[in-house]
Amino acid sequence: MPVTKQIKTALISVFHKDGLDELLATLHAQGVKFLSTGGTQQFIESLGYECQKVESVTSYPSILGGRVKTLHPKIFGGILSRREHEGDKKEVIEYEIPAIDLVVVDLYPFEKTVESGASSADIIEKIDIGGISLIRAAAKNFNDVVIVPSKEEYSILLDILKENDAQTTLAQRQMFATRAFGVSSHYDTAIHGWFSSQK
Repeated sequence: MPVTKQIKTALISVFHKDGLDELLATLHAQGVKFLSTGGTQQFIESLGYECQKVESVTSYPSILGGRVKTLHPKIFGGILSRREHEGDKKEVIEYEIPAIDLVVVDLYPFEKTVESGASSADIIEKIDIGGISLIRAAAKNFNDVVIVPSKEEYSILLDILKENDAQTTLAQRQMFATRAFGVSSHYDTAIHGWFSSQK
């Protein structure tokens, strides 16, 4: 089982776009294809890069006011499929699930929204569902997938890309997964804290 993996397709779904341009430029130069939704897709295309719409993979548009965009078996199957698992390989072919090798996420700013004094309704809408699910799925499958769970990790990935092109080692992917579960844990703790304060 190879421990070095090539990044061929990246799913990018970020709230803040700052700092993303250098990462996109490096990935594009190394032949990585982009997959995205909404504002992130428009941002990627505004820089002159081709970007496949998630909707073209799932055949579903963004629905429920943007609450559901990436939550689909073809997206999560592409992240969670075990590349060396015979059963997974057969199902990926059967259901035409494209492989996703890199997931870049920057979550909705829940804590900043709370700090701003926003209404409860606005705060609840800043509870990220798709993003946190992408983080957990990609981190779980670190054997095959790279997860960049916030813009704080852009520079780490950039250093790896500049040294090894679009390839990562198992140790590097596990490092990103560890950071990802840290981001997930912090995010859920903040949400739990806010809900607890509403009693």
